[in-house]
Amino acid sequence: MTERRQKYWLAIASADHVQRGRAEGFMQVCHGKSAPLRRLKQGDGVIYYSPAITMGGRDKLQSFTAQGVISNDAVYQVDMGQGFLPYRRDVQWNDTMIIPIRPLLDRLELTRGKSNWAYPFRFGLLELSEHDFKLIAEAMAAF
Repeated sequence: MTERRQKYWLAIASADHVQRGRAEGFMQVCHGKSAPLRRLKQGDGVIYYSPAITMGGRDKLQSFTAQGVISNDAVYQVDMGQGFLPYRRDVQWNDTMIIPIRPLLDRLELTRGKSNWAYPFRFGLLELSEHDFKLIAEAMAAF
């Protein structure tokens, strides 16, 4: 059996949601769905992009807001009350700066040459190339 190579992921959420996850050592995506989280494995790298400060807000941020590594292979559910039972993954978050995406648009394989660069972000979680992950993480001073 061959060992799975490390993968890199871009998760999308408002900055206030990312901040809570960083403080408590977890991530969740796609309004708490489990299927996207099951694609990630222990040791994978993850970066959060936040289009806004608050969910659904008009307070544009368009920045990378967190970077870390998936801690284990457990996907688990929590009760946040009022019938909301989202799934989460544990993440070891790195101490990084929040950085705007715009200066990197022409350097990232994901966005280079695309006028509608944010369109794929609507899926909530997408795989990043190693090049893009390292470029963003370096800009965030994660290395």
